[in-house]
Amino acid sequence: MLHLVKPLRPHLRHLRWAHFKTPKPPKPPESPPKPPNPPQKPETFTLHDHTWHDPYSWMSKLNDKVAMRHMDMYMEQEDKYTEAVMYGTDRLQSKLQSEMASRLSFDLSTPPLKFGPWLYYRRVEEGKQFPVLCRRLASLHDEFISHKSPSAGFDFTSGKRIEQKLIDYNQEAQRFGGYAYEELSEVSPDHRFIAYTMYDKDKDLFRLSVRNLNSGALCSKPQAERVSNLAWAKDGQALLYVVTDQNKRPYRIYCSMIGSTDEDVLVFEESDNNVFVNIRHTKDFRFVTVNTFSTVSSKVFFINAADPLSGLNLVWQCEGIAHCVLEHHQGYLFLFTDAAKGGQSVDNHYLLRSPVDSSSSPRIWEDVFVSDPDWVVEDVDFSHTHLVLNTREGRNFRLCSVALPLPAGKGPVHLKELHLQFLPLPKYVSQISPGPNYDYHSSKMRFTISSPVMPDAVVDYDLSNGNWKIIQQQNILHERTKVLYGTASSASISEKTLNTDNLNSANEVSPDDQQLWNDLSEFYACEQHNVSSYDEVLVPLTVVYSRKNKKEDQNPGLLHVHGAYGELLDKRWRSELKSLLDRGWIVAYADVRGGGGGGKKWHHDGRCTKKINSIKDFIACANFLVDKEIVHEKKLAASGYSAGGLVVASAINQCPHLFTAAVLKVPFLDATSTLLYPIIPLTAVDYEEFGYPGDINDFHAIRDYSPYDNIQKDVLYPAVLISSSFNTRFGVWEAAKWVARVRELTVYDPKRPILLNLTTDIVEENRYLQCKESALETAFLIKAMES
Repeated sequence: MLHLVKPLRPHLRHLRWAHFKTPKPPKPPESPPKPPNPPQKPETFTLHDHTWHDPYSWMSKLNDKVAMRHMDMYMEQEDKYTEAVMYGTDRLQSKLQSEMASRLSFDLSTPPLKFGPWLYYRRVEEGKQFPVLCRRLASLHDEFISHKSPSAGFDFTSGKRIEQKLIDYNQEAQRFGGYAYEELSEVSPDHRFIAYTMYDKDKDLFRLSVRNLNSGALCSKPQAERVSNLAWAKDGQALLYVVTDQNKRPYRIYCSMIGSTDEDVLVFEESDNNVFVNIRHTKDFRFVTVNTFSTVSSKVFFINAADPLSGLNLVWQCEGIAHCVLEHHQGYLFLFTDAAKGGQSVDNHYLLRSPVDSSSSPRIWEDVFVSDPDWVVEDVDFSHTHLVLNTREGRNFRLCSVALPLPAGKGPVHLKELHLQFLPLPKYVSQISPGPNYDYHSSKMRFTISSPVMPDAVVDYDLSNGNWKIIQQQNILHERTKVLYGTASSASISEKTLNTDNLNSANEVSPDDQQLWNDLSEFYACEQHNVSSYDEVLVPLTVVYSRKNKKEDQNPGLLHVHGAYGELLDKRWRSELKSLLDRGWIVAYADVRGGGGGGKKWHHDGRCTKKINSIKDFIACANFLVDKEIVHEKKLAASGYSAGGLVVASAINQCPHLFTAAVLKVPFLDATSTLLYPIIPLTAVDYEEFGYPGDINDFHAIRDYSPYDNIQKDVLYPAVLISSSFNTRFGVWEAAKWVARVRELTVYDPKRPILLNLTTDIVEENRYLQCKESALETAFLIKAMES
């Protein structure tokens, strides 16, 4: 719940900003271009009696001016080489870019978010690069259509200006050197102020500002730097915020009294360099919760929001890293956590309850629900009257609500014993993402429903009467995106009253209502398979294809993977993939171990010393596609983003013959060096995920899976396009080192080029540049298959 309203841009969390230079048109190559050959400067490393040599370690020496001059020249050579290799695909790239641009959703506004008496939303003004955050009283304009109705926020019938501009991010860009990247924004509970953080590119940090929403003026304080978290207290009179140290570790909590000239008060400081601090407010704004966590322990405190200087009260602690979210509802604290029970690790989250005024020490918590391995609670969200549960049965998601308060004093209850109201969902749901849902007293809750064969649908569910409304969804087949609030004026925006008799066991809508979701399954098929991995563990594989263009054993295919941090693989419908689907491609998704959707054990079985399982699972899924003739054996490509790039590159090392091409986006490739000598600070969660080099078992596992350290010699590798940037979590030096090492060791074939594409960070904010990058990647894949 960091943003009040979701921005009008997709969020790529590892990309920030850089200047964008218009590329010059490449000259036609006279002969097949030769790849760059960077200098080798071998350096020797030793750990745990193991010695290895790295000829390209100089690329990561950011403080070595000579090395960085060589790096600049090398990057320029790589840029020219990529242009030369891709020469001849200009018309194809232009066509692809036009296709993708034509499918962009031209959102005039984000869906208005009701918070108290106000509707908050972001909209784009004509000719402006960045959006404007606005609000209007819901009582003055119930039927919000777009910012053009009424024009410029003026109601000509009543003669009142009903829109209030809160933040113009075009003006913020002037404050921050032409850039307007916002990380956090929180409106105070009394709606008088907004606190927000903007990225300062020159200092590489986030700067906190507070703006008076009545006058529009910036408050004189607080104006802190390196801010990572915000939480309002004292009904908007006080703001708590967290700052990071020089290594970007959140460690201090300050309290600022708005309007006061007094210095901000240090509320809490964590001196242990291995412990991280996080804060948030409960939905009723009664408490501010403080989480501290490390690999050793996790603790949860609360601060009385009415008296933010009264100190921290410890309410929970456990061993190891645990996910803990504390909420308050009518005198009870609720804790949603995956912490170990009785010293035994648990596979899924569970919900606990304890009276706020409990005097026992330590505090006594009771389970709310009876644990049911067949019906897992993935997430919870509270309102004043209802609890909404995002549940999973196997790999199928469900969404249901139950009236509050829950039965008390009877011990844990079975979910099936409660009067659950199931909320309608379309077919093939791959993810349910909660909206901000700030309005604790509202009967409506907002969720974004994702599917491989349906554009994301933003849905408001009215928990009091069962009504549901799709308030934003792109209609790929007919019209552009609609953004509505109130009266629907298109078949793509619909309101239905929930009838539980029309819901099957997977909580899907009845066939008569399925068309309301702009579902594309009539044109694109979605198949789900279970693939047996090397150790007979079944790995979920999702396959999407065009019903019209699929041909048996002739189709090229693109296999996606992530497999890290217990995160769900992004299987949302992405309009840029339509260009591949309509050309007969198969698009598949491998939910390998290490990722999400299968509980904590599924995650842990693919991390650290067991990372090899992620790679083996991915290889098994690739072989399945070929063996079942879903994809032609010579036309399989792979795609991985960030940690998913590690899985793809490691799979290529093990089975280079299996893939014809691969696209890696800001990939994690040099695991040994990054974990041993981090240039960008890593967290305890990163080391838990990939291993501690200081531990001999972890070290050997890292050496075994690290893509850079296991490149096969004298073997033909697939064509690979790597997109990277200097301002990413896994720096461009990782990609550059891997590219140079692959070219050095493997068999050279001009039809199987290894390309490094340096993306500009401004791509994140420019959807047309996103189309351009996607068109390049798609053209690369098509070219590789034709070769």
